[in-house]
Amino acid sequence: MKRLNSIIFTIFFTAMSFGQNSIETNQLHIKNLIVESFDEIWSELNSKNIEKYYTKDFLLLEDGEVWSNKTISNYLDNALEKPISNRVNSFEFIEVKVANDRAWIAYKNQATFSLDNKIVRTAHWLESAAAILTENGWKLEMLHSTRMKNE
Repeated sequence: MKRLNSIIFTIFFTAMSFGQNSIETNQLHIKNLIVESFDEIWSELNSKNIEKYYTKDFLLLEDGEVWSNKTISNYLDNALEKPISNRVNSFEFIEVKVANDRAWIAYKNQATFSLDNKIVRTAHWLESAAAILTENGWKLEMLHSTRMKNE
């Protein structure tokens, strides 16, 4: 009987361990999704990466405005017509929650813009995002962005 209890105990905690690793792995995927999407869409001004990171019905709630993938694509394409500054993003993650095939994340986002190696502007946002697990991996479904005063 002791041996059976030991086996059951071991199986239970092994399963719990795998579940915890899976949650931590998914949380890391969500954080990477945020970092990579900002780098490959907003820093590179590359509208072709929208479908890589955002669902077809993605919404960005940006400081009182509602942006769709089309709105974002138009913005990025028009930004390429101006002098292009270098954008470097940094993130302070507040919390990540994953439940099955859905997740949300809260974080602070800072972007530093430079032109000719001189910082011309910094911007800070408090943001949250919702993500879903698709057949192609995690994608952002919604992002809410509130502008913060520069610190």
